[in-house]
Amino acid sequence: QVELVESGGGSVQAGGSLRLSCAASGDTYSDNCMGWFRQAPGKEREAVAHISTGDGYTVLPDSVKGRFTISRDNANNMVYLQMNSLKPEDSATYYCAASKYPACGGAPRAINFNVWGQGTQVTVSS
Repeated sequence: QVELVESGGGSVQAGGSLRLSCAASGDTYSDNCMGWFRQAPGKEREAVAHISTGDGYTVLPDSVKGRFTISRDNANNMVYLQMNSLKPEDSATYYCAASKYPACGGAPRAINFNVWGQGTQVTVSS
């Protein structure tokens, strides 16, 4: 069983940057798509950034493309989310997640992810 622990959340002003880290333990880290979802109060959980195993193919929605970058360090079982030019609408709890599958697909869905971290809060003030 993979366990995921996020870190790096916090409060920042609009236009600022944060880097989230996800430390994974377990046997299957490197096998599957991993990434980040976020959820704001009263809203559905949404995909933020995902990265496939092997070729490192990334998937990011238009809302964060050009501002967020996802990367993974397979040797150290880490996944990172670099967030630049943050906006107040980026405020949410961010969750690291590991998929059941190696490939992320074009639009990662939470239902396909079976291991979740506890979440880390990101607050962006205007």
